[in-house]
Amino acid sequence: MKKILITGANSYIGTSLEKWLGKYSDKYSIDTLDMRDGTWKGKDFSGYDVLFHVAGIAHIKETKENAELYYKVNRDLVYEVAQKAKEDGVKQLIFLSSMSVYGMETGIISKQTVPDPKSNYGKSKLQAEELIAQFADYSFRIAILRPPMIYGEGCKGNYVRLEKFALKSPIFPEIKNKRSMIYIDNLCKFVRLLIDGCSSGLFLPQNDEYVCTSDMVKAIAETRGKKIHMTKIFNPLLRILKVSMVNKVFGDLVYEKEMSVH
Repeated sequence: MKKILITGANSYIGTSLEKWLGKYSDKYSIDTLDMRDGTWKGKDFSGYDVLFHVAGIAHIKETKENAELYYKVNRDLVYEVAQKAKEDGVKQLIFLSSMSVYGMETGIISKQTVPDPKSNYGKSKLQAEELIAQFADYSFRIAILRPPMIYGEGCKGNYVRLEKFALKSPIFPEIKNKRSMIYIDNLCKFVRLLIDGCSSGLFLPQNDEYVCTSDMVKAIAETRGKKIHMTKIFNPLLRILKVSMVNKVFGDLVYEKEMSVH
């Protein structure tokens, strides 16, 4: 049986993984740890095979005032946790990073794409990746995940905004775009495979097929029993607008599919 510690109690992804692995109670023993104060430093990690670090700052509007918080939580805390995990003899660290490290709102991310984060969120995640890389060796395996948008019931972030729009608006633009996304259950399956194989390296998990934003909104509405009319009347205007939110919703942003095959 593998003993797993999820650092980031009550996080959406951490809780989802705990429930998912709970279906295999004969194979995994799972504990969670709250990272919001310094008490975690007194926790003994030595009994764990795997540490899955999901604690982080996300989904809040970035300002000059909260910039430091991103680096304190998304970078410095990760470094401290990784250092302690190695010192205590944990065999594998799985770190949840983000597609945001590439700093792209639209386009295709390939093996040749160099990370160039624009936000404090993306910068802090990339710096954390670089800092913990020094701890990796044969006895301490580090797996870094850079998932695209994660969606599923109860999740936060951009998916919630789409869901609210789908349930409130009678119309939505019909634009055939392509987005890399990953369903929460698919992410949990992927993490389980990493745990079983004690895998290390950089991983870019995504659904087998790209997702069209308009199709997703329509599906959300239909699932909730609401009718929504898809229209192309706004398409010319949306193509002209170059604002960030329009790009994030209607632009193409994908990982090349071969990057997610391992």
